[in-house]
Amino acid sequence: MTAGSNTDFVLAVEGLTVSFDGFKAVNDLSFYVDENEIRVIIGPNGAGKTTVLDLICGRTRATAGSIKFRNQELTKLKEHDIVKAGVGRKFQNPSIYGDLTVFENLEISYPTGRSVFGALTFKRTDAVVQRIEEIADMIFLKDQLHTEAELLSHGQKQWLEIGMLLIQDPTLLMLDEPVAGMSVTERQQTAKLLRTITKDRSVIVIEHDMQFVAEIADRVTVLHQGRILAEGTAEKVKADPKVVEVYLGH
Repeated sequence: MTAGSNTDFVLAVEGLTVSFDGFKAVNDLSFYVDENEIRVIIGPNGAGKTTVLDLICGRTRATAGSIKFRNQELTKLKEHDIVKAGVGRKFQNPSIYGDLTVFENLEISYPTGRSVFGALTFKRTDAVVQRIEEIADMIFLKDQLHTEAELLSHGQKQWLEIGMLLIQDPTLLMLDEPVAGMSVTERQQTAKLLRTITKDRSVIVIEHDMQFVAEIADRVTVLHQGRILAEGTAEKVKADPKVVEVYLGH
């Protein structure tokens, strides 16, 4: 594909490179994410997985290359403008408000409540309440709406944070190790949640748990030393001798 051309992809990453003191953490990386796709990025520690998410969401600036989200170049945008464009990011540790209820956490994340002016003029309309209830149902927390967030289990806190992103209705959602520390049941429910989410958006997941990867991934990208080592279905990647050698063999 020629540089600068429009694409049908939700996300087109081309020639992406970032150097820290001469060390290329991400090195000439190109990959493409389709509409309604769950893309899982795996690889050994230090492969550049989290750095890729940092680059997409504007936390880290690219040294070279292009990141197009729905044909809009992201490498020049500020973090909050990337969020506004429709990219949501969840970090490894859940950042929720423990002293607020599940309902209040979701309400505070509702798009019109985000600016200071928005917060002052924010009305708890029926539409807002209905949307909060819809999201709570989706993230398995409908019965916990009035529970303080700090009383939730680890898995429920992770779901709440995913809900806080979903209520902003991003087109692309990025999750960094969403099932770390979860019980088997919670992991299965999270897989179900991700399938529901991608009915109308794309998701990029960084994950180590290969069983979970096999359950959710449409495509898997294996990173090694900032480059793509392999790409394809979970089955194909798992059977790739190079992947076994650098990653799965450990």
